[in-house]
Amino acid sequence: MIQRLEELKQNALRELDAIKELPALEQWRIRYLGRKSELTGMLRGLADLPMEERKTTGALANRIKGELESVFEHKNSVLKADSHQQVIRTDDALAALGDITLPGRPYPAGRLHPITETLHEICDIFGSMGFQIVESNDVELDYYNFGALNIPPEHPSRDDMSTFWIDYENDRGERPMLLRTHTTCVSARVVETMKPPIRVIEPGHVFRYEATNATHLSMFNQIDGLAVDKGITMADLKGVFYEFARRLYGEDRRVRFRCDYFPFVEPGVEVAVECALCHGSGCRLCGSSGWIEIAGAGMTHPKVLERGGIDPNEYTSFAFGIGVDRIPMLRYGIDDIRLFSGSDLRFLKQF
Repeated sequence: MIQRLEELKQNALRELDAIKELPALEQWRIRYLGRKSELTGMLRGLADLPMEERKTTGALANRIKGELESVFEHKNSVLKADSHQQVIRTDDALAALGDITLPGRPYPAGRLHPITETLHEICDIFGSMGFQIVESNDVELDYYNFGALNIPPEHPSRDDMSTFWIDYENDRGERPMLLRTHTTCVSARVVETMKPPIRVIEPGHVFRYEATNATHLSMFNQIDGLAVDKGITMADLKGVFYEFARRLYGEDRRVRFRCDYFPFVEPGVEVAVECALCHGSGCRLCGSSGWIEIAGAGMTHPKVLERGGIDPNEYTSFAFGIGVDRIPMLRYGIDDIRLFSGSDLRFLKQF
C-alpha cells in the first residue's frame, strides 16, 4: 500500500502541474481529495491492516493528503488571481469601446440604381403584355447595326449616330465592328433566328460619340421592341404604348405621337410624354416644348423583314426604341440626366 500511495502522489502532482483553469482544478480535487477518491478509500481501509503496518501506512497517507491539500490551495489561489487579472483586462477593453449598452451601429443597406429599377419595371410591364426578353453583345457588327436595318454606308442617319469603331480591320481593310449605337441591332438578329409570331424586347447599353448635356449621354440604356405577326397595324403599336405610359406614368400623363423618320420603319413616329417639370408649359429640360421624346417607333420596314427571311406580304410588324434614362427624369422631374451617372449618394438615396 505504501508503494500505491507514492504512485498516487506522483500522479496527482504531475496532473496538477499541467492544470491552467479553475474548472479543471476542481475536477482534480474531486479525483484525489474527494469523498470517493482513491486516497480516501485507502484511509478507510487502514483498519484492516496489522497494527504496525497501520501506523506506518496511516502516517504516510495523512502526510500525502496534507501535501495535496496544500498544493491544491496554492494552485487555486494562483489561478483565481490570473482569472481576476483577465477580467480586469476585459473590462478595460470594453471600457475603451464606450457604452456597450447603446444600440449597435446599423450597416448601410444597398439598393438598386434608379436606372436599373426602371429597366426592371419596363421589362415587367412588357412581359405582362406577352413580350419576352432578348439580349445581345455590346460590340456589334456593322451589318447588324446598320446594313440589316436599311442603313447603307452613305446614309445620312449614320452621321446622327457618331460611332465608336473597334480598332480592328478585316482582310479587305474594313472596320466591321463597333460599339452598338442602338439595341435595334438585336431586332435584326431576332428576325433571322426566330419565326413569327414574334414579340420581344431587347434591353442593353448603347454608345454614341456625342457631347453630353442635360438630356444626352455618350453611353446610355435603351430598350428596343419588336412584334411580328399577321395583321399587325399602327393601332396595335399605339395601344401598346398607351398601356405602357398609363402603367408607368399614371392615368393623367399625356402621350403624343408625331410623324418622324427612322430608316428601319415606314411609317415612323416619335413618342413623347408631357414634361414632368413644367407640365407642358416649357422649360430647360424639355427645350421649351413641353414634351420629352422617350421613343422612336413605327411599322417595321419590309426590307428589314425580308433580310431576316420573313415575307412582308404575309406578316406585318411594329418596332420601337425607348431611351430608358429619360423615363425616371419624366417620373420624378429631374432636370439633368448626368445626375444618374454622377455617383452622388445624396441624389441616389432619394429613390
